[in-house]
Amino acid sequence: MPARLAPPFHAEHIGSFVRPTRLIEAARSRKSGGLSEEEFRRAQDDCIREIVAFQESIGLPSITDGEFRRRSWSAGFIDAVEGFGLRDGTLGFRNESGVMGIASSPYARQKLRRKHRIVADDFRFLKSVVKRGVPKVTIAAPDVMHWFLGPQSFDASVYADREAFFEDLTHIYRQEIAELAREGCTYLQIDDTALPCNCDPNARKDVGARGEDPDELTRRYAKLFNECIAQKPADMKVAIHLCRGNLKGAWMAEGGYEPVAEALFNQLDADIYCLEYDTPRAGDFSPLRFVPKGKHVVLGLISTKTPVLESEEALKRRIDEAAKYMPLERLGI
Repeated sequence: MPARLAPPFHAEHIGSFVRPTRLIEAARSRKSGGLSEEEFRRAQDDCIREIVAFQESIGLPSITDGEFRRRSWSAGFIDAVEGFGLRDGTLGFRNESGVMGIASSPYARQKLRRKHRIVADDFRFLKSVVKRGVPKVTIAAPDVMHWFLGPQSFDASVYADREAFFEDLTHIYRQEIAELAREGCTYLQIDDTALPCNCDPNARKDVGARGEDPDELTRRYAKLFNECIAQKPADMKVAIHLCRGNLKGAWMAEGGYEPVAEALFNQLDADIYCLEYDTPRAGDFSPLRFVPKGKHVVLGLISTKTPVLESEEALKRRIDEAAKYMPLERLGI
């Protein structure tokens, strides 16, 4: 494989890897005071070097740091931005036996301000250790900061309306993307749980009950995404990753992409769409008929939710199903 390629790719890893036991132990030791910040940072660095080497050894064309520096997938953003608090959202994680609990969601209790770089420092280290492949950085999507609480995602005493809230969010993302560009980032993955949750019929009813139109939200979120990436350099490719939540086999929503598909593929300016498709909860491939020329889709068929490895025959069959709706050469896995 060449030392440097350019996305889109036919094979991708989304971002997170299971944290090594010694990294978890190091985090606990730091919390209890047994490990200094510098020692903990070295432990993170070592684990990231190892996961980068692993990805390179199996030939992945894009390489992430496994998100090893974050408490959770979205915490890197929330921790770096001043002004957030937490409230119980309207959606909880559930499994086959029912709802497991309500998930806390961020809200603006003060004016939002970027305290420090969100992922640009992480990218700088990642780029320094990647020898083969394209270093890829991941960040939570801006609509995640709104969808789960809607009108309660900001205090009215802080922001007069949703547009004022979105304006500050946009400014923060533009600052961070500019920092990433200066570090040489050419591949940014934006992780979105809001739009796929807005496909869930019950969740859409909840959105209506709180006085919002789920279809208007889809269109506005596409515009918000575009506003956030509007000043990126031309050579920076942007992927959007959509999933319905994943926590120890539980999920937050279910339903195919149909309710958001037209706006998602034609109004939102992503180059690459990494779509969760590893359970029946994601629906069928028919929404891919809306994907326009020039855009690529990565099919999330390899599941992190089960220890059972998918067979090559089953994967080929599902890829063939997806290829009925868009050209095979613009699909990845």
